[in-house]
Amino acid sequence: MTPRELLRALADELAAAGVPDAPVDASLLLAHVTGKNPLNLRLDSWTQVSAEEETAFRALCEKRKTRTPLQYLTGVQSFLGRDFHVDERVLIPRPETELLAERAIALLRERKYPPTALDLCCGSGCLAVSMALGDPRAQVHAADLSEGALAVTKLNAERLHARVTLHQGDLFDALSIHQLYQVIVSNPPYIPAADCLELQEEVRREPLMALDGGADGYDFYRRIAEDAPWFLEPGGTLLMEVGFDQAERVMALCEHAGLTPIAIHEDYQHIPRIVEARL
Repeated sequence: MTPRELLRALADELAAAGVPDAPVDASLLLAHVTGKNPLNLRLDSWTQVSAEEETAFRALCEKRKTRTPLQYLTGVQSFLGRDFHVDERVLIPRPETELLAERAIALLRERKYPPTALDLCCGSGCLAVSMALGDPRAQVHAADLSEGALAVTKLNAERLHARVTLHQGDLFDALSIHQLYQVIVSNPPYIPAADCLELQEEVRREPLMALDGGADGYDFYRRIAEDAPWFLEPGGTLLMEVGFDQAERVMALCEHAGLTPIAIHEDYQHIPRIVEARL
């Protein structure tokens, strides 16, 4: 079969299984198998897909029909222009989290002396690695309770040649109280526990511990805000990604813990997405 014929057939099967954007997913999976440009594949009605490639492509499509996220099948998610490895051990980085990384990097670059930074709940390491590459002077640390997540962060740091120190443990319990940071970033679990059951099927395939923020979605924000002053240098900044209606309450938690509210930053859809507070 030609790429165009094969894509049409499998896109129909994916759509019948309820997969959103089935033609796009099919072309990206075939591109992953063949190493060719997905747009060129969708237009190619003259070459033939080899039997081995067709078999591999059909196997991936079968997995996609079960609503396994596309990124877990290809093993890649782009973040700030770099390809990060992702798998079932970590949350898939979202575009809005790039704004959190960009703000953190800007704060690090403002420092006259080599700064220190911490990524709490690091997951894939997209924030920690991006900070380390965004300001090579920085001493960047990453912490997560999940051993699997730390393994993925380590892999991404090695692949992208970033210097990141890893810590395993429950939030700040993973760290030495003697280490202070100029910038602490976190994209913690923030979905209320009951709402996790109603998420899109693909999202429910991601690690629950990276999604479940407790009964009201604020468990991690309370703990991070309360403990952050012990780990921030005077003048240091705490940056946290929040859910679409959580910014004001999270900022209040920071203020109650003794931090000074600085700003609430919107995402690409003008949703309040990042809380910035300072010691």
